[in-house]
Amino acid sequence: MDHTTHQSYFFDKGLRFECQRCGACCTGEPGFIFVEKHDIVQIAEYFSQEALYFIETYLYPFRTGYSIKEHADGRCIFYQEGCSIYPVRPAQCRTFPFWFENLRSFNKWRRVTRECPGIDKGPVFSKEQILEFIHASISDTIKSHL
Repeated sequence: MDHTTHQSYFFDKGLRFECQRCGACCTGEPGFIFVEKHDIVQIAEYFSQEALYFIETYLYPFRTGYSIKEHADGRCIFYQEGCSIYPVRPAQCRTFPFWFENLRSFNKWRRVTRECPGIDKGPVFSKEQILEFIHASISDTIKSHL
């Protein structure tokens, strides 16, 4: 990731973001919510459940791992008047909106801004922090396509 820190981006001075817990990123079109093994353990413990029960109840096999189930309307199964796993949400959720596809250009970022009321609010995330989030989102995307 070293070479990416020396390049110039529209977010060189950082971007402001603070999750408003509105659910805009938890609802909408169906997709996948990739969960790592450590996420499974952490979320299962959060619910005081065994990992195997958690997997069978809330996840489905996806590529080389698992994805969180969604309702028919595309809403994450854990979104009920707010995220019920917010403190232990997976990396894919923690890194939104700083995903590679959202930061490819200023125009793509502006599109996301119209959907997410947390953008331009709260603390400034530095270029370095944003690049770390992008790296994590790319890693999840690659894992989901294996």
